[in-house]
Amino acid sequence: MPLSIRPATPDDLSLIASLIRALADYEKLADEVRFDEAVLGAKLFGARPYAEVIIGEIDGAPQGFALFFHNFSTFEGKPGIYLEDLFVRPEARGSGLGKALLARLAALAVERDCARLEWSVLDWNAPAIGFYKKLGARLMDEWTVMRVDGAALGQLGAQSDTESGKTP
Repeated sequence: MPLSIRPATPDDLSLIASLIRALADYEKLADEVRFDEAVLGAKLFGARPYAEVIIGEIDGAPQGFALFFHNFSTFEGKPGIYLEDLFVRPEARGSGLGKALLARLAALAVERDCARLEWSVLDWNAPAIGFYKKLGARLMDEWTVMRVDGAALGQLGAQSDTESGKTP
């Protein structure tokens, strides 16, 4: 069963949307999926792409994806790749596709002179954590993910206008 990894194109938008929804179902977060497919397409394939997607196929059939973007390490003075989402359909797990997707991202990181490849994983997802550790990933237990979103994001952003008079 031949595996292949390819960059996504705008024609893959519906596929990407369905894989994102399947990932959300697996993570028990389906109620948090709120994207508009047209807006997602513009953010991935528009004039200023904010992220990239690679598609994993088995025998020519799409079975998984990885969505990623660049971040930057001030300590290293180099960019990195942040893997936002990695998903392989349940029926394709164990085929090597997840490893192939991660290996392609690692190769891209090396090609692009990145300092690292990193991602977050839900702490209850023991199978994924075990899989990642086998590939050489290490847990960053000393770090806690922080997030500002929704109304709090709007409120914090509004403070920029009132405190500085302008945005950077």
